[in-house]
Amino acid sequence: MVFPDLLQTRGEYQTRPELPFIPGWEMSGTVRTDGAGFRAGDRVAALPVTGGFAQTAAVDAPMVFPLPDNVDTRRGAALPLNYLTAHFALMHRGALCPGEVVLVHGAAGGVGSAACQLAAAYGARVIAVVSTDEKAELARSATAREVVHVGGSLDEVRTLTDGQGVDLVVDPVGGDRFPDSLRALRHGGGRILVLGFAGRGIPTVKVNRLLLTNTSVLGVGMDEHWRQDPEAARVYWHELWPLLKSGRLDPPISSVFPWNRRRPR
Repeated sequence: MVFPDLLQTRGEYQTRPELPFIPGWEMSGTVRTDGAGFRAGDRVAALPVTGGFAQTAAVDAPMVFPLPDNVDTRRGAALPLNYLTAHFALMHRGALCPGEVVLVHGAAGGVGSAACQLAAAYGARVIAVVSTDEKAELARSATAREVVHVGGSLDEVRTLTDGQGVDLVVDPVGGDRFPDSLRALRHGGGRILVLGFAGRGIPTVKVNRLLLTNTSVLGVGMDEHWRQDPEAARVYWHELWPLLKSGRLDPPISSVFPWNRRRPR
């Protein structure tokens, strides 16, 4: 389950499926019928947006992706949304370059841990922002080079970067963290990627600061991008393919539940 699943069940996501609906943004399994370049029995991951928690789902062809032999279906089900979003954010919106410093908020979450792994794989130095020691360990397991805690993150980031600031901020949290993210940017090219508002607050930007520091705030709306260009998801999956085959992308999985488990009454 990913965060948009929870928001959809509460009616708090920007797109609201007609009730009743089966949740499930992402899934994996085997193809039942030949078509769209796949053969029956092929192992795939997919992005149905809704319906992924069903035992059988019909998914638009551009949102179905082959799985390498080394990726089991359990991990395959945890890959599409977070890793495609993080890749689109870092490479296509953020124009990440090797050697840059990337600050990741919510680094123990789904898109945060994906961003940590991908940024490190693309040659960046990753600084993770977390709220607890337990989440710090999760961020380190996702290849974050350094970890800072929310309360003093700005001062710690300045120390870690010798006062220079970071090149790129990945922010799926928003809220009251955003002002410090702006202050943490390197002058003359630093940029923030806005991926969502898990902190429930939508921040505002005083654009004079962007003018004075030559920094940028960039929106990352992956689902809207897919609606405009449905084939983009397959293109990005192809770009991730070498990292998938090499095993460098390893989504953290906290729990696995059998199909016959029912919520206790």
